[in-house]
Amino acid sequence: MTLKLQDMLQNEAVFEVSFFNFENSITAAYFADRDLNIIRANRNFQALFPSIKKFEGLNMLFLLDKLGLPQERVDEFSRTLTKENRVQIPDLKITVQGKMKTYSLLSTYTKNENFSYLNGVQGQLIDRTAEYELHAQNQQLLEENKESNTLLTEKSEKLETIANRLAKYLSPQVYQSIFSDKIIDGQTYKRKNLTVFFSDIASFTDLSDTLEPERLAELINTYLSDMTEIAISNGGTIDKFIGDAIMVFFGDPDSSGEEVDALRCLKMAFEMQEKIKSISRVWQSKKGIPGGLNVRMGIATGYCTVGNFGSNQRLDYTALGSPVNMAARLEAICPLGGVLMTQATANILSDKVKSEFFDDFNIKGFSKPVPVYKGIALQDIDEELETGLVHQSDSLELYIKKSSDIVAVIRELRELEQEFSKKLSG
Repeated sequence: MTLKLQDMLQNEAVFEVSFFNFENSITAAYFADRDLNIIRANRNFQALFPSIKKFEGLNMLFLLDKLGLPQERVDEFSRTLTKENRVQIPDLKITVQGKMKTYSLLSTYTKNENFSYLNGVQGQLIDRTAEYELHAQNQQLLEENKESNTLLTEKSEKLETIANRLAKYLSPQVYQSIFSDKIIDGQTYKRKNLTVFFSDIASFTDLSDTLEPERLAELINTYLSDMTEIAISNGGTIDKFIGDAIMVFFGDPDSSGEEVDALRCLKMAFEMQEKIKSISRVWQSKKGIPGGLNVRMGIATGYCTVGNFGSNQRLDYTALGSPVNMAARLEAICPLGGVLMTQATANILSDKVKSEFFDDFNIKGFSKPVPVYKGIALQDIDEELETGLVHQSDSLELYIKKSSDIVAVIRELRELEQEFSKKLSG
C-alpha cells in the first residue's frame, strides 16, 4: 500500500506552514476553493469587512458584491478567472473606515500535486491608493502645465504681435536697444557726438489742403517709407516724423565714430534726393501734382544730450542740443532739392565730400553769423564706410578707425598705456 504525502501530514499543519507568509502579508489575502468559497483570509482581508465575523465558506463573488463592485465587473471577474485561470482588476474602489481607497485585485488558480486541498484560488487586494493619488496629482500637474504652456504661448504670440506693432513706431536701433535693456527707464542721459539730419517737403501745407485725406495719406506714407528704407540702410536712427518732416541722427545708440557717422548721414541725404527725383516724376505724371516733390535738408554735427525725455505717462528717446536746432534751421533756409550742413560737418568730411561755402547766416538761437556749406557730391567712400570700434564710458571715449588690423590696434593701445602711465607717475 502506497501512502501519499498528504495522507502522512495533518491538513491543519500543512495549512499553517503553507500560509505563514500569507497570514503576515501586508496585502489583504485570501484562499478559496475552486468554486470561490473562502477557506482562509488574513487579517488585512477581514478588515475590509468589519461587519462579517466568519469568512470560511463565504463566496468570493458575494464578498466582491459587498465591497460595492458593480455586477458586470463581478461577472467579468468570474468569467475571466474561469477562462484564463487568473484575473486582475487594477482599480477597485473600496470605502474603508469612511475613506475611499483604490485597490488592485489579483486572483489565480493554484495547483499542488502533493496536496490536493491546496488547489484552489489564491488572491490578494493591494492598496494602491497612494499610487493612484500621486498619479492623479501628476496628471493634474501635467494638465495645469499644459494649460500654462498654452497660456504662455498665447501671451508670447500676443507680445510678439505687440512688439511687431511697436517696431513700426520706433527706429530699429532704439527698438533693439529697448528690448536688449541697453535703454532703460529713468533718468539715464548721455552726451554723444551726433550728426543730426532734418528734412521737410516744400509747400506741403498747401498740398495737404488741396488733396483728399486718403490720397494725401497714400502719398506721404509712400514717401516716408522710401526715406525710412534709405535711412535704415545707412545706419541712421530715425528719431521722429513731424508731419512730412523727418529727423534722423547718427552716433547713437551705436556709433562708428564721428567721421563715419557724418559720412553715412551725407550719403543718406544724397541717396534720398536721388530717390525724391524719381518720386517727383511719378507725382507729376500719375498723381496730378504739377509741382512734383521738392525737399529741403539740413545737417549739423556736435554734442547732444541723448536719453528718455517726457513724462511718467509717455517718454521719447531723443536727442536735445544746439546741433538739433541748427539742423532744423539749416533745413528751413535750404534751397529746394539741396543739402546744407554746418562748418563742423564740412570740416570733418573735407576730403570725403565735395562741398562749397553757401553763405553766412544769422540763425535764430545763435549769437554770431553761422557759416553754412552746401553738399555737392561724395568722393569715393567705400573704404571709408568700414565700421570702426567704439568704446564709451563716463571717463573715456575711444574710436578705433581701422578694426581690420586688430593686432596693430592692440600694440598701439599698449604703447599709449605706457605713455600715460609715465605721465601720471611723473
